Amino acid sequence: MSKVTVVKEAVKETLVGSTEPQELSAQTKARFIKHAIKEDGAEPYLGPDEFINAVAPPSEDYHKIKREQYSILFHVADRSNKGKVTLADWGYFENLLTKPDAEYEIAFRLFDIERLGKVKYEDFRRLYELNKGPDSIPFDWECDWAKLYIGSKAKHSMDYQQFSQMLRGLQGERVRQAFQHLDKDGDGYIEPEEFERIIKETARHKLSDYLLENLSTLCNISQGSKISYANVRAFQNMIHEMDLVELIIRRACAKSTDGKITRTEFLNQAAKITRFSLFTPMEADILFHFASLDEPSGRLGLKDFKKVLDPSWRSRQGDEDAVRAVTETTRSAGQKFLAQGLESAYGFALGSIAGAFGAFMVYPIDLVKTRMQNQRGANPGQRLYNNSIDCFKKVIRNEGFRGLYSGVLPQLVGVAPEKAIKLTVNDLVRGWFTTKDKQIWWGHEVIAGGAAGGCQVVFTNPLEIVKIRLQVQGEVAKSLEGAPRRSAMWIIRNLGLVGLYKGASACLLRDVPFSAIYFPTYSHLKKDLFGESQTKKLGILQLLTAGAIAGMPAAYLTTPCDVIKTRLQVEARKGDTQYTGLRHAAKTIWKEEGFRAFFKGGPARIMRSSPQFGFTLAAYELLQTAFPFPGKGKAEVATGVADVVQTLKEKHPDSPFYRSRNALKILLDLDENFGRAPLGVNAKGWQTLPGWMQNPVKSS
Repeated sequence: MSKVTVVKEAVKETLVGSTEPQELSAQTKARFIKHAIKEDGAEPYLGPDEFINAVAPPSEDYHKIKREQYSILFHVADRSNKGKVTLADWGYFENLLTKPDAEYEIAFRLFDIERLGKVKYEDFRRLYELNKGPDSIPFDWECDWAKLYIGSKAKHSMDYQQFSQMLRGLQGERVRQAFQHLDKDGDGYIEPEEFERIIKETARHKLSDYLLENLSTLCNISQGSKISYANVRAFQNMIHEMDLVELIIRRACAKSTDGKITRTEFLNQAAKITRFSLFTPMEADILFHFASLDEPSGRLGLKDFKKVLDPSWRSRQGDEDAVRAVTETTRSAGQKFLAQGLESAYGFALGSIAGAFGAFMVYPIDLVKTRMQNQRGANPGQRLYNNSIDCFKKVIRNEGFRGLYSGVLPQLVGVAPEKAIKLTVNDLVRGWFTTKDKQIWWGHEVIAGGAAGGCQVVFTNPLEIVKIRLQVQGEVAKSLEGAPRRSAMWIIRNLGLVGLYKGASACLLRDVPFSAIYFPTYSHLKKDLFGESQTKKLGILQLLTAGAIAGMPAAYLTTPCDVIKTRLQVEARKGDTQYTGLRHAAKTIWKEEGFRAFFKGGPARIMRSSPQFGFTLAAYELLQTAFPFPGKGKAEVATGVADVVQTLKEKHPDSPFYRSRNALKILLDLDENFGRAPLGVNAKGWQTLPGWMQNPVKSS
C-alpha cells in the first residue's frame, strides 16, 4: 500500500470513523468448541443436540421447562437455515443474549422467518398452531384484541416494537378467552378445577410447585365455592408483578421488628413504593392466602412468601430431582458428617490463628493494663507509673521493646480455646432459648452470654495467672537487684493445680458479666443499628464497628472485677498487702486506695478489647480468602446493603443459560407445549412446514 493510500485511509478514518471487526471473547469460543462437532476438513458446528448442551447444561435447573424445548432457540442461532450453527452464528446468538431486551428480540427473530425485520401474521399463526398442545384451550385469533394489533381486514405485518407489545398482552387475552370458554352458563364463575387448568396452561412455567398444587384453594378467599373472573384477574396481576411484589415484601419485612408483616403493612409499603395504588385489596388477599396455607397467621415472613415468589421452589413429593437429591443425601450422610467435621476443624484452625494475631497486636496494651491495675498505694509518691502512657514509656526504657511482650506465649496459647469455648457455648444456649420464628428474649441473651463467660473461666484462669505473673516480673526485677527471671513452666510447677485457679472467683465475676454485656450488645447493634436480618448480611466494616462498640461498655463496666482478679493472681512483693480472698481484696482496695482504684486500667481495657476484636475478625476474613477450604465454592461477598436488589431471581442473569430460559418463558406464554413438536433435524429452520399448512389459516 502506497504512502498516498495510507494517508487517504487515515484521513477518511478521522473524518467518518471506522468499524473494527468484532472479535469473539475467549469464553464464547471455549463454550462453542467444548460442544462443537469437529469433522476433518470442515468447519466445527453445533447441531440441535450440541446446541442444547451448550445453552442448557444437564446440571442446570429447568424449573417447569423441558430441556428439549431449548431446541427451539436453535432456529434463532441458525441464521442461514442449514441445520448447523457455526462459530460466527454462536457469537451472534451470545451477543443477542447480552442485549437488555434479549428475551423479546429472540422471540421476534424466531417468528421473523424471512429475516427481514417483520413478522407476518400468517407465519405467526401457522407456527402457533403447529406448536400448541392438542388439548389446549382454544384461542380465537379473529377476536377484537388481535384485530387491534394486526388489523381486521388486510392483516399487516408487525415490526419488533409492535410484536413485543403484542406478546406482552397475549397471556392476559388468553386467560380472558379461557375463562369465557369455560364459563358455560355465563354467570361469571368457574369451578376451581377449571381455574387450575387455565393457570397451568398459561403460566405453569412461571410458578412454583407449591402454587400449582394449591391453585384450587383460591375459592377459599370468597364466601362461595366457585371462582370469579375478578379472582382470576387478581391472581394473574400478582403473577405479572411478582418482582415488584417481592420488592415490597422485602422492604416491609426489613422495616419490621420481627421480620414479619401483615396484609395492611404490605399495602402500606406498596403505596409508598408505587406511584399509584397498584395493588387492590383482593390481590393482597390472594398473596397472603397462598403464603399462609402452611402457617395460617396474620404475620408472615420471607420464608412464607418464598414458596409463592420463587418459581424454583420444589414440591417434596412427585419431584424426581428432589427424590434423587434425598437419596444422594442419605447415601453420603457419613461423608457429609466427615466433611462437616473437617470444615469445623478448618474454621477452628483459622480462628485460632486469627485470635492469636489479634491478641498479639494488642498485647502491649494488655501488659500496660495489668501493670496499672497492680500498682498500689493511694499517694502519688508511692506509684511507679503516673498513667498508662507513662507506664508504656517506662516499660520500653527499663525493659526494652521485648518487655511489652512479657508473657505473650500463654496468651497466644490460650486465646484459641478461649474464643472457641465462649462462642460455642453462647451459640448453644442461644439456640435453646430461640423460638421457631428466630426470636429470643433479651434476658435469655444475657443468660447465654453469662454462661459462655462462665465456661471459659475453667480453661482460661490458669493461663491468665501465668500471663499476669510474667507481665509484672519485669518491674519486680527492676525494683529488686538480682531477682531471678521465671519461665512459664516454673510458674506452673510452683503454683500447682490449686494455685493455677487462684483468683478464679474474681475471674468468674469478671468474665460472666463481660460476656453477658458483650454478646447481647453485639447482637442488637448488628440488628438494630446496622439492620442485619435474614435478607441482609453485614459487611466487614459494619461487623468491626459493632464488635468495637460492644466491647467498650463490657470492658469498662467489668474493670473493678478485673482489678480484683489481677491483685489476687499477681505475686505480691515484700511490703505489699496480702489479699486472702475476693471480699478481703475489695474491702482493702476501697480502704487503702479509694473507689477510683477499681477502675485502674479501664481505658487500657477499652483500647485493648475493641481493636483486638477488629484485628481478629479482619485476620479471619483474610485467611479465609487466602486459604479457602478445599472443595468449597467461592463464598458470596456480603454487600452490607439491605435494599431489595438481592431478590429471589437468578444469581447469574447474564449467562447464556439463564437468558435463554427467560426467552423460553416468554415463548411459553403462547402455549406451555411450545417447542415440544420437533420440526426435524435436517429441516430448513422454521420455513419447512407441513404441506397442508402452506395455505393461509382460516379461523376456526
